Amino acid sequence: MEYDGPDAEGPEPTDLTEVVIGWFGPSDPDHPLYGDLWTAATLAVEEANDGGGLHGLPVRLVPRWSENPWGTGVGQVARMVHEDQVWAILGSVDGPGTHLAEQVVAKARLSLVSPVSTDESVNLAGVPWMFSLAPGDHLWAPLMARGLLETIGGGSFVLLAATDHDSRLAAQELLEELAALDRVPALRIDLRPGGADLESAIERIEDSSPPAALVVASAADSANLVRALRQGGFAGSIFGGPQFGRHLFLVRAGEAAEGVIFPLLFDPRGDGCEAEKFGQRFRERTGSLPDWAAAHTYDATRLLLESIRQSGLNRAAIRQALVELAPWCGVTGVIEWDPTGQNRRPVPHHASIRDGGIVTVADPRTSTTD
Repeated sequence: MEYDGPDAEGPEPTDLTEVVIGWFGPSDPDHPLYGDLWTAATLAVEEANDGGGLHGLPVRLVPRWSENPWGTGVGQVARMVHEDQVWAILGSVDGPGTHLAEQVVAKARLSLVSPVSTDESVNLAGVPWMFSLAPGDHLWAPLMARGLLETIGGGSFVLLAATDHDSRLAAQELLEELAALDRVPALRIDLRPGGADLESAIERIEDSSPPAALVVASAADSANLVRALRQGGFAGSIFGGPQFGRHLFLVRAGEAAEGVIFPLLFDPRGDGCEAEKFGQRFRERTGSLPDWAAAHTYDATRLLLESIRQSGLNRAAIRQALVELAPWCGVTGVIEWDPTGQNRRPVPHHASIRDGGIVTVADPRTSTTD
């Protein structure tokens, strides 16, 4: 998409003492799900400042957040734009928050770079200021649908899907891919976030005894579901979405996560640039390796900072630099935009959990026996 409006010409401000970037997400490094994202973003900013900042000025991340994005969250984004005078915004930490921020930047005319939302509809809204780094649901769902059917052959499977926004859209994408292959789940169970109806769901699965289960939920809910399945005696294959690759899932699912199958969105040993160096710095800071969400947040921050370095301090020029820098090599691999501003990088590999760590899987049919 193109931006047709006030252009990048005109003098840059001369009275600045810093370059301010907005962060629409929690800023607590100990936050169980989003702390790693804040840490990854701050690492990228620290590296920029260690190198002299941008245009001779230090860079500062301004965080604003609300646990009720559609209530008070829109006000927080507006304050970043009009009070903090940010040059661009990083965020949000999920699909709903990104949709909300997108509505604000569409009118404010500044770039919004989403590190982790996999909701394809964010970019289909037609906002030329919107850029998304994480592979959308439409890019990983075909891989998972094929892997599931290759594993079970003519057998059946059940779908357990949480009803939150991101899980619902991811489940719908998977169902469409499966329908194109003439397959539907033998049983579909929709679960409220938090697992209040988990016990009855497991009982229904025990009665049907399918050879595979497909779990689509947040990292915390996915961990609870996988643990409940294994504790309930389910011995079949368990497939899931990208949330299986989050650090929180590994911690909370524990031994029950061994052998699960999910899409590999970040391979520190893959084709990314300086992935090993980033992994080492992140581990020194947090004590653990970065997951795909932290890695994409680091890339989003570095890409945005490089755009400002190339463009100067002009919102329209920053947006244009984001467009023109692609293809750009980050720790997650090559970032290249499709016409809507979504990273088009494919997801070619499955992943699994072995001895508590994430490994690449060539053939998902062997994941539970290798």
